[in-house]
Amino acid sequence: MDKQDTQQDTPQDLRQADARPVLEGPDIARVLTRIAHEIVERAKGADDVVLLGIPTRGVFLAQRLAAKLEQITDRKIPVGSLDITMYRDDLRMHPPRALARTEIPGDGLDGKLVVLVDDVLFSGRTIRAALDALNDLGRPRAVQLAVLVDRGHRELPIRADYVGKNLPTSLRETVKVQLAEEDGRDTVLLGVKQTAQQ
Repeated sequence: MDKQDTQQDTPQDLRQADARPVLEGPDIARVLTRIAHEIVERAKGADDVVLLGIPTRGVFLAQRLAAKLEQITDRKIPVGSLDITMYRDDLRMHPPRALARTEIPGDGLDGKLVVLVDDVLFSGRTIRAALDALNDLGRPRAVQLAVLVDRGHRELPIRADYVGKNLPTSLRETVKVQLAEEDGRDTVLLGVKQTAQQ
């Protein structure tokens, strides 16, 4: 996931006076618990579920979801990460970026129900790239998508199967997800995108 796809920016890109939390730590924990229960219900027990997080924060969310699924089902849920950098359609428009890790659980993906996990769903281009990357790694039985925040403005016919919070936004607004593993705290901030004139 990156800035173009999600309109997620660093804290200095948000006008601090205008940035407001729309989810805090307890809210994030609560929606992840709900999503975990929804996955178990739809997958009829989650026996063949594999979670793949999209770096960076999607990986942390996938790990948290796996822990909650384990509490519900009493079985270990395979979890990994899926780097989509080389599958993006905007590589030529941006400077080179570092590759993240792709880690596929030992039993592979063939015949599994793969749930892609990301923090913010925006244009849908990151998820398109993830589907292309997934295609090179195996043939899942089905692929679903879980996101913490869906902010709208889709450019491709992609929708999430599991959504923590639907957050209608304008294109001038920016969504910033912060997670304790990367940022020291759990919060989702909504702010106004900083422009050069401001």
